[in-house]
Amino acid sequence: MTNHQIEKHEHEIHNNDGWFNKYQEYLGEFVYGGIDGAVTTFAVVSGAVGAGLSNQIIIILGFANLLADGFAMSVGAYLSTKSVKDNYNKHKAIEYWEVDNLPEKEREEIVDIYKAKGFEGELLEQVVDVITDDKDRWVDVMMKDELMMTEETKSPFMMGFVTYLSFILIGLVPLTIYVWDFTWGFSGNLFVWTSVFTSMAFIFIGFLKTYVTQTSKIKGILETLILGVIAATVSYFVGDILEGIISG
Repeated sequence: MTNHQIEKHEHEIHNNDGWFNKYQEYLGEFVYGGIDGAVTTFAVVSGAVGAGLSNQIIIILGFANLLADGFAMSVGAYLSTKSVKDNYNKHKAIEYWEVDNLPEKEREEIVDIYKAKGFEGELLEQVVDVITDDKDRWVDVMMKDELMMTEETKSPFMMGFVTYLSFILIGLVPLTIYVWDFTWGFSGNLFVWTSVFTSMAFIFIGFLKTYVTQTSKIKGILETLILGVIAATVSYFVGDILEGIISG
């Protein structure tokens, strides 16, 4: 392999890694959006089954929950991220103003910060000189070490979009069998098969969660699966009890 081919190969690897890392940072939003979508939609289906509602009503309630709750969750993710970014930018602008207009005061703050880190004497002066020699570096240090703020690099739009996409995709699983039965017919027990497919969705999303939380795969899968089972069980019995009260 020639040097040119090696460089080309390394460039392709770098580009692929960059693409992967760019979207990997949104894996957390995909996971938690998927968990919420699966749990809430399965809970709606379970509650409706427990209440003895018709399959048509289950589909209506399920899709209403899927679209409305998914949208609300995505808007929440968007606004939350945007607020964090806006707050960071506001304080960063203040720090730039202070560096421009109150340089001595801001320099003393850098001195205090690095004294607290254990720097002293000539080394302290050198560190302070290096930091205050570049305005951007100076402000970055003030943001991190004085205000304890780090910049949010994720896009608010992508946060909301990934959350909504995951909520819809994973949350659609508990409704799939009912839609299939309504469209083409299904001979098996709808709720049993729905439970099976939803459990598979919980296992999948629980597996992905382990890459976000850095926990063991078994623990991540079991936590997500148990959460879904508890939510569905509670919803089923609530629906069953309320149906008995109303009918009685």
